[in-house]
Amino acid sequence: MDEKQQSPQPYRERLWVPLWWWPVAFAITGLLAAEIHMGAPGLRAWLPYVVLFPVPVWVLLWLSRHRVEVAPDASGTLELRADRAHLPVNFVARAAVVPRTAKSAALGRQLDPAAYVQHRPWIGPMVLLVLDDPDDPTPYWLVSTRRPERVLAALGLPGTGPGAPSAG
Repeated sequence: MDEKQQSPQPYRERLWVPLWWWPVAFAITGLLAAEIHMGAPGLRAWLPYVVLFPVPVWVLLWLSRHRVEVAPDASGTLELRADRAHLPVNFVARAAVVPRTAKSAALGRQLDPAAYVQHRPWIGPMVLLVLDDPDDPTPYWLVSTRRPERVLAALGLPGTGPGAPSAG
């Protein structure tokens, strides 16, 4: 029973776009539909609204499709799932939280081109997971998440302090 209480809790997060994007998208769509509406009287006047208003809904839901999840695989080993990619925790050598302030450096001059990156610009912090897998050329993963400490806790990894270690 003690072993189950100490085991890491699963984690699941969907990387939704910010709420303020929704009214902005609908306002822009409404303006565009109104422009088209001005040139078409009668029954055709409502057509641009019907055709255009599903577009921002689809675009914003499509942008929010990515998920970050920590769950056991078929063998019971915990793994990080970032969208369609899977990373078993036993291949992670060390982990760190990359705060919003260090994100530009981690994605800019310090970024290794072979790294796996799942970046969402509207999400502030990231998790950096340095790999120890001789069969994988990927040196580390950088994954956007709103709660990086909870991701590391769910993986059972001690997170080093805020900052982005150099990629070289």
